[in-house]
Amino acid sequence: MASPLCIRGGRVLDPARGIDRVQDLWIVDGKIAGLGEDAPADVRSNRSAEVLAVQGAVICPGLVDIHVHLREPGQEEKETIDSGTRAAARGGFTTVACMPNTDPPLDDRPRIEYVIRRARECGHARVHPIAAVTRGQMGEALTEIEELVEAGAVAISDDGKPVRNAEIMRRALELTRPLGVPVIQHAEDPDLKGDGVMHEGWTSTRLGMKGIPDAAESVIVARDALLAELTGGHVHVAHVSAGRSTEIIRRAKARGIRMTAETAPHYLLLTDEAVEGFDPRTKMSPPLRSAKDREALLEAVVDGTIDCLATDHAPHTDFEKDSDFDSAPFGIVGLETALGIYVKALVEPKLLTLPELILRLTVNPLRVLGLPGGTLEAGVPADVTVFDPSRRWKVRAEEFASMGRNTPFQGWELPGQVLMTVLNGRVTFRAETLLASAR
Repeated sequence: MASPLCIRGGRVLDPARGIDRVQDLWIVDGKIAGLGEDAPADVRSNRSAEVLAVQGAVICPGLVDIHVHLREPGQEEKETIDSGTRAAARGGFTTVACMPNTDPPLDDRPRIEYVIRRARECGHARVHPIAAVTRGQMGEALTEIEELVEAGAVAISDDGKPVRNAEIMRRALELTRPLGVPVIQHAEDPDLKGDGVMHEGWTSTRLGMKGIPDAAESVIVARDALLAELTGGHVHVAHVSAGRSTEIIRRAKARGIRMTAETAPHYLLLTDEAVEGFDPRTKMSPPLRSAKDREALLEAVVDGTIDCLATDHAPHTDFEKDSDFDSAPFGIVGLETALGIYVKALVEPKLLTLPELILRLTVNPLRVLGLPGGTLEAGVPADVTVFDPSRRWKVRAEEFASMGRNTPFQGWELPGQVLMTVLNGRVTFRAETLLASAR
C-alpha cells in the first residue's frame, strides 16, 4: 500500500450523498479510502501518511467543466492541452470537456484519440473530447457519430457555430439517442446575429454599436426543443445568456422534453453595460445581456432550469484581443476565476448554499454527459478539490497558468480561493503558502 494522504479538518461537502460535516478525507492508491472513522484502521494508523491541515476550507469532489476550448490541435499559440489543463487544476477542476472547434476540428477518430492521449500525457486533468456534429463544422454533412463516440467523444457539438439546418439537427438527435450522448447546441441564429458585436438594446444604441438581439439565441432554443420532442433525443443548450431562453427551457422540461442547459460565470455578474469602456475583453459569444436577462439567469440557476455551471473558457492571444472592439474575436478565459465568480454571484447573495453550488459544478455536468463520478464515496477515483470559500484573492491575469489573459475580471477581488486539486490521488495543484503539512 502506498503512503496514504489525509486531508484533515475541512468541511466535507458531498452533495451526491447528502454529506456536509467536518471530517478527515483519506486517500490511498489513487482512490478514496474513506471519511474519518469510516476509513480502514490500517490507513488511519499508517505513520507514513502525509497529512495536510485545511481547517476552515471545503473539501469536495473535483469540479467539472462541461465547456472549455483547449485550442489544440492547430491553435497552440492560444492554448495547449497542457496549459489549459494546468489552468483547470489551478481553478479546482479535475475534469473538463473540450469543444471541437480546433484546427482541424475534432471530426474524426484519430483527432479524438489524440486529445485523449495528449491529456493523459499531461496529467493535470481528465479531458473528455466533444466531437463535431458536421464534417469540418461546415453544417452540411454529419460526421461518423457512432465511430466518434466509440473513440471516446462524450457529446457532439459544432460549438462556435450553431447547427443551423433543422434537418441535420433532427438526424443528429436521432443518431445520438441510442448512443446516450447529448447534442450540445451553440444557440445563435447567424442571420439574426448578423455582424453584431454586443447585445442589442439601449446600451448598444447609446454606444453606436451593432447589436445582437436575444431572439438570436431563443429562436434556436425553441426550435431545438421541438426537435428534441420529435426525436426523443437529448439537446443541451450551451452558455445560455437570454432570459427568454430560460423560459423556453423551463417549459420544455415541464413537457418532459430532454433538454438540459448551462450558463457561464460572466453572465451572472456582468451586463452589457460592461462594454461601455469598449474593452475587447468584454466581447463574448453570446454577448453580455441586459440586467433583466441576468436576473432571469440567476432565477433559472436557482430553480434548476439551468442544470449546470460551466466556463466557456476561450483563450485568445493578446495580439488578437488588443485590437479594436469590432475586430477582436469573441471569447474570454474562465477556468481560473470561475469558482470565485460563482461564489460571489450565487453564494454570497444567499441564492445558493455551498452544497447546492457544488452540485451544479460536479454531479450535474457529469449527469448531462452520462458519466460517473462527482462523489467522495470510498473506492472511487480520488478527484478532490479543496478551497476556502471565505478567503479573498485578487485576479492577476499575468499569473494565470492559461496562455490566455483575456478576462474582464482583471484586478477584481473574489472569494473562494482554491487551495489544492487532486486527480486520481495525485496533487496537481497546491497553494504552498496556504497549506501546512502536519508531518
